[in-house]
Amino acid sequence: MSPRKLFEQELEELRQDVLQMADWVEDGYDCLFDTLKKKDAETMKRFVRHDRVIGDMQRNIESKCLSLLTRQTPVARDLRTVSAALKVVTDLERCGNHLSDMAELFTRMGMEELEGYSETFGIMIAETKEILKQASEAFVNRDMKLGEEAVSRDDMIDDCFNKVKDDLVEKLKKDTADADGCVDALMVAKYLEKIADHAVNIGQWEIFQETGVIDEIRLL
Repeated sequence: MSPRKLFEQELEELRQDVLQMADWVEDGYDCLFDTLKKKDAETMKRFVRHDRVIGDMQRNIESKCLSLLTRQTPVARDLRTVSAALKVVTDLERCGNHLSDMAELFTRMGMEELEGYSETFGIMIAETKEILKQASEAFVNRDMKLGEEAVSRDDMIDDCFNKVKDDLVEKLKKDTADADGCVDALMVAKYLEKIADHAVNIGQWEIFQETGVIDEIRLL
């Protein structure tokens, strides 16, 4: 096998590794909120350790990326792919951390339904899931249009966060008995917003992967 063919094969393996990591994060997202819906406290406690697997995946992919960079002489397009993969797995790992953080909050909140604090939570959870799915698919499939669509959804998540915050303020004005719960609910909304921010980053790294440009600045 020629060096170029071998390099292309290794790039495909790298893409599959990123896909596996993205799938793991997305499955974890679904599992987290399904566990909350079922009020399964024991599973929720175990979920706190979910991010350890994601961390292992991140380190494995980073090792492969560095190996590719040191053993091969990639052209600009290939270099953008490997460089972007290094950034994407960091964002995916952060998403995994935030899922574990929310699992801790849900346990502390006694598995209370989030919609009891703000009806907007349902929309925010669904939208955050969609933007994460879009961005991950965009990067793995090298679909710049889908990446741009993921980036454009960020404003909707920000609007949801502001609505949740306003609802919690109103709830506290009427009754301060569950102040701790309101604070925890606000933290959940913040973690959802952060996951969406990381998804936007992934969408932007897909754009960089194709163009060498991120945030209107040419890097490569």
